[in-house]
Amino acid sequence: MSESFEQRLAQRFNGLSEKLRLAGEYVASNPVDTATRSLRAVAHDSGLAPATFSRMARAVGYSSFEDLREEMRTKIDRRVNSFADRAERLQTAHAAGETAFFDAHIGACQANLSSLLHDIDRDLLEHCIDRLHDARQVQLLGALGSTGVVEYLAYMANFCTNNWSMASRMGSSLGAGLTGLDERDALIIVTKPPFSTRSIAAAELAARQGAFVMVITDTHSCPALRHASAGFVVPTDSPHFYSSYVATLAFVETMIGMLVSRAGPAARERIAKVEESNRRLGEVWDG
Repeated sequence: MSESFEQRLAQRFNGLSEKLRLAGEYVASNPVDTATRSLRAVAHDSGLAPATFSRMARAVGYSSFEDLREEMRTKIDRRVNSFADRAERLQTAHAAGETAFFDAHIGACQANLSSLLHDIDRDLLEHCIDRLHDARQVQLLGALGSTGVVEYLAYMANFCTNNWSMASRMGSSLGAGLTGLDERDALIIVTKPPFSTRSIAAAELAARQGAFVMVITDTHSCPALRHASAGFVVPTDSPHFYSSYVATLAFVETMIGMLVSRAGPAARERIAKVEESNRRLGEVWDG
């Protein structure tokens, strides 16, 4: 599977000049305009010279800006199709006797994991884990399809620490969860297309209050990233009717493992106490 524009940009971002970074960020944030409008029009709207976009395209691995635009057209074609449209394609393929979905989906998940392994910014991740470890409190937020991932993240974290909690769950107020956050605190948001407006608003509010905001998404065009202290683009490509969260689950599991490795005896003691409480309460089978 070839690298996406977002992956190429992320890998080379630190080595780009300021103008090339701006061009890359404009393309990532405006894929429709990039794919459908002329280079001159894109340059005019962005306030950058057409040659800057051409240089940026070559700098991130394309032979020309037109090749980059062609990738954007293909990407938009995939994104525009609704979940229902994608489900219909699966059903049509099945009716035609195509039985390769298992291989295609598992292959896509493996490619996503491979991309995560090679493309993630390790130094940034280490910084985030240090910041989360030192935080007074860590709030977690996910909506729509990302809800389950954040619930799982909270479940793992609560084994080893008592200062991680869901910002909003079971009808509780999101505003109440974010009130009082400041530079001592952190907010982790998981959001994938279609983006939750609550997640974007929460990122903006927490950032304005000075909290450390970590955003996990699958595209550089995610609106929450502009408010993030640190952002991670984790791939979700799949032939499925829905985006794959396999790599995202691997990423959050890695985060908790790294957190425990820093926590020392206190984390071990808490994990042991949680396990003992679960047994006393009969929440787990101890036959």
